[in-house]
Amino acid sequence: MIACCAEKTYAGTTIADLVRRGSVSRTTFYKLFTDKRDCFDAAVTLCIDRLAATLAAGAGTGDSPAEATRRATAAGLELLAAEPQLTLVLSGDVLGVDPTLVDRYTSMLVPALERMWAGAGEPPRKHSSPGLAFGRAQLLVFHEVAAGRAERLPALAPNIVYLGIAPFAGHEEALRQARLARDEPPIAVPA
Repeated sequence: MIACCAEKTYAGTTIADLVRRGSVSRTTFYKLFTDKRDCFDAAVTLCIDRLAATLAAGAGTGDSPAEATRRATAAGLELLAAEPQLTLVLSGDVLGVDPTLVDRYTSMLVPALERMWAGAGEPPRKHSSPGLAFGRAQLLVFHEVAAGRAERLPALAPNIVYLGIAPFAGHEEALRQARLARDEPPIAVPA
């Protein structure tokens, strides 16, 4: 499904495309999924899980919330650049098929950031909306992917780091971490 959506979009993908690309029969397909949408939902879950694992691994342990946010952002952008098909599903087809699916990964990312910042001591004062910051970051990613420039996603790290940190730590710390993100070498994404 991920490869088909990247090639033809969800709307253009047929069951015939899926069974051909998956090298399975229609019977096997329908044993696994009720329909094309069910298969798409499973693909979205796979993409979200892959991104979540990469972000968690990138954040590491022992870092401050700002450092963890910076490192997780860099790892996530490297993954999205390395796997543009995954990026196309999460940034394009999800919106076209069912915009409420965006809530699935928003609800993974924003609460995780809130928990991380709250776990660092006293709950942070919110300087702006984390959800709004996530929406802005998503638009930056979508713009590059839609233009066929997924390989440029790591260059967005300073902007997205700023957006991820500013709601919790304010402008100065977000700017400091964004500058660090700009100067750090790329992170190798595990396969």
